[in-house]
Amino acid sequence: MEFVPGLALCRRFHDEAVAPLLAARLPGLRYSAGLLDGGSELLGLDTERSTDHDWGPRAQVFVADPADAASVRAVLTGLPVRFLGRPTRFLSWPTARLGVPDVAGDRSGVEVAGWRDWLRGRLGFDPTVAVTTDDWLALPTQRLAELTGGAVFHDGLDGTVEAVRAALAWYPDDVWRHVLAAGWTRVGQADHLVGRCAEVGDVLGSQLVAARVARDLMRLGLLLHRRWPPYDKWLGSVFAALPDAAPVTAALADVLGPGDWAGRQAGLVRALETVADWTNATGLAAPVDPTVRPFHGRPFLVLDAGRLAAALRAAIVDPVLRDRPLVGAVDQYVDNVDVLVHSDRVRRVAGAVAG
Repeated sequence: MEFVPGLALCRRFHDEAVAPLLAARLPGLRYSAGLLDGGSELLGLDTERSTDHDWGPRAQVFVADPADAASVRAVLTGLPVRFLGRPTRFLSWPTARLGVPDVAGDRSGVEVAGWRDWLRGRLGFDPTVAVTTDDWLALPTQRLAELTGGAVFHDGLDGTVEAVRAALAWYPDDVWRHVLAAGWTRVGQADHLVGRCAEVGDVLGSQLVAARVARDLMRLGLLLHRRWPPYDKWLGSVFAALPDAAPVTAALADVLGPGDWAGRQAGLVRALETVADWTNATGLAAPVDPTVRPFHGRPFLVLDAGRLAAALRAAIVDPVLRDRPLVGAVDQYVDNVDVLVHSDRVRRVAGAVAG
């Protein structure tokens, strides 16, 4: 079967199957539809490998009044069991969103929900009312990448779906500064350890710390280019697509490759200085000298990244945010999937950390 990218497949599924059925059976229904819930296809990174689970002809259908959802679901039982050769039903997995595509599946690929209820369940708050600083800092960037990526197939709820996507397109400047400062703080806490581990002969430990710093630099690079960092499976792919990423990807390849400490440090220096240059280029704070220097009297070259964090923090206008601990957004200090995918858990964690 010829592979069709998931977003294109799902758009056709809505336009050629879902929309005509709703128009015929529920004329005048006001609804919006799209694909905003997650999956490789929302980032345009799906391949034939993606089709074995959680992938296929599917959509979310949003209604203004949750009481209308039951009648919409009833109508959608009339959808064909296949579309362009792909099953439109799925076998549920205990831990999967939809599960395995199968015409005999117990679940439809079309989720129907009240729009604002769906937002509260997905994000933990209702962005049609307001998006506060606490809301921003409790949102994993993967969730933002999904909601602002993906596609809207029909926006019949007075444009509110696209309005929410626009409202969540990027951080307010002060929140952006805070998140960047937290990212640079993490780098400054670890970059000197790469050389120290190597000095005592712990090659594996040096590589492990270097990998952590590389991940933080890649996330910083995406944030500096106003791109929501995805979770680790796609972090490298999305970072590599940045227009000026090539020097950094080459440098990080040296950092993480099989070379010795001298080669690892040379790559790390190039990556640190380039991402520091990108930070200065945003104009979010007073520029900082992006060149590396020895770590105290030790022979390890570091950026002294706290200088960047301090400059960014000093530029924050909101005094409350300026005084917050520099831990940043929740997925800068939590990487447990079973926390990050549950909005209630992630908000409780973020609230506790914020005090």
